[in-house]
Amino acid sequence: MKTTIEKNFQVDEPIDKVWEYLSDPAKIVTCVPGASLTDTIDEDNYKGEVTLKFGPVKASYNGQITFQERDKENYKMQLLGKGLDSKGKGSADMLMNGVLAGKDGQTDVTCTMEVTITGMLAQFGSRLINDVSDSVFDQFVANFKAKLAGEEVDNSLKAGSMVGTVVKGIFGKKDA
Repeated sequence: MKTTIEKNFQVDEPIDKVWEYLSDPAKIVTCVPGASLTDTIDEDNYKGEVTLKFGPVKASYNGQITFQERDKENYKMQLLGKGLDSKGKGSADMLMNGVLAGKDGQTDVTCTMEVTITGMLAQFGSRLINDVSDSVFDQFVANFKAKLAGEEVDNSLKAGSMVGTVVKGIFGKKDA
């Protein structure tokens, strides 16, 4: 199952500060719900894991993130993420392009992600994956803004909101 997710958000911080955090995996991983870094291979390659639990389904992925582009001059980046389900029953791949634009001390962040999922999670369909991605992304943005403000960040997945997303996805509108 393959889906494309496009997201945009604004941060009340200057572009250089936002870039510093977004382009540094050690700084940004604490903002991603359920994620952790496990190893630094080199300046562009990192190993990590992500655990997501929603409803009765728990998925843990061990994988690698590679910066394919980190262009500070134009504030553009491209990341490739590949992960295998820890039980060997599926995989998840993501190609993310991010662009920052600064104006009047604020930064606009635009991300486009192509996500391919195989295995148990793929059976839920693209609409539910998009709904869950929205919920995880909203948590990421809240965590990121808190971290930039110097606040403590809890990157555990908010299970209550995730269950609501799953219920809405299962019993909501059917895929057309």
